[in-house]
This record gives sequence, C-alpha cells and structure tokens, in this order.
Amino acid sequence: MENGAAQPVIVAIDGPAGTGKSSTSKAVAAQLGLSYLDTGAQYRAITWWMVTNGIDIEDPTAIADVAGKAEIVSGTDPAHPTITVDGVDVAGPIRTQEVSSRVSAVSAVPEVRARITELQRSVAAAAERGIVVEGRDIGTTVLPDADLKIFLTASPEARAARRSGELKNADVHATREALIKRDAADSSRKTSPLAKADDAVEVDTTELTLQQVIECVVTLVEEKRAGK
Repeated sequence: MENGAAQPVIVAIDGPAGTGKSSTSKAVAAQLGLSYLDTGAQYRAITWWMVTNGIDIEDPTAIADVAGKAEIVSGTDPAHPTITVDGVDVAGPIRTQEVSSRVSAVSAVPEVRARITELQRSVAAAAERGIVVEGRDIGTTVLPDADLKIFLTASPEARAARRSGELKNADVHATREALIKRDAADSSRKTSPLAKADDAVEVDTTELTLQQVIECVVTLVEEKRAGK
C-alpha cells in the first residue's frame, strides 16, 4: 500500500431519527475530506415522487410497480448535499410532514428498497476518497463490508427534544410519539429493518454535545485508517 494517500474509507452510520446522525455524518465527512450520502433523503425523495404522482401509498403493489420510475440523483458534497428527482431540486419538499408521515410505508416495499439500495451502493462505489453513508440499514444490508460501522443511539426523550427543535414549534410529546412509531415500523419491517450490525460500534449520544459525538466518530475513523 502507498504511504502517501490515505486509503479510501467507507463509514456506515446507522441509528434512529433524532440521534444527531445527519449533523454528525456531514461534519465528519467534511473534516476528513470524504463524500457524504444521506440515504434517508433518497427514501424521502421516492416517497415525494409517489405522493406527487398520486400513487396510492396504502397499496404496496402500486408502489412496487413504479419503484423504478423516478430518477434520483444525490450530490455527495457534505458542505452542500443536494438531491433531485427527475431534475427537480427536492431538498425542501422532502422534509414536509406529508412526506415524513408516509416514508415508512413506502420504504417498507421490497422493490423500493432494492432500487434505492442499488443506488446507494453505486454512489459509495464511485466515491474515490471514501464516503460517510448514513441511514438505518447501511451496516447490515447496504454496505455490510463497510470499513467502519457506527450505530448512534439516544433516549427517546433526548431524540424528541432534538427533533422538535429542528421542526420549529413542534410539540415534544407528539414528536416523541411519532419517532417511536416510526422506529417501530422501521425496526419491524421484513426487508432490511433498522438494526445494529454485530460489528458496529455503538455510540450513545444522549449525554453528549454534537461536537463530542463528531470528535468521537472522527477518532474512530482515524484509528480505523491507521490500522488499515
């Protein structure tokens, strides 16, 4: 191996919503000069496409039939991650409650997961210097051979407080209920559920500041690189 350039490193960061996953992943990628992929945004994007095109979200067959139609392109610059569907910038629209409330149902359809997983693998394979990929099934299903797998956790209370802070004026109690419901749906689905890989390092972020979480993950990646 060359001593000059660092080997490309693939980092999988999984965990439920509200654990600081996105903020951590983006900051770590930026600090280490890696690409970044928000896989949740891809599931939101395909959900947005389904809603916009009037697909019946209650009907898995209807969803499966059109799973391959939307053209989803993810920009992997951690400083300015972008996402487009059929050439339209959907970074804003995919964060609406309308999409959030339906993403679990769409994501549970095996044809959707197969399609998006393939997309994620191709993005990771194209990242020359390595990539931080964040999601819910990256270490277990999408990139089981990732160099480093991290699973972020936090108490439901801490996660709801963070998430409601992000969702301006959201009610913490309602947010907590919604998070628990979504986790239950994502953890119990048949196809690649939200789960911690056996070889993942678990980081409980409940008592940590975002900066501390970032430092912890950067250290883990640097140790991994040094040992390669």
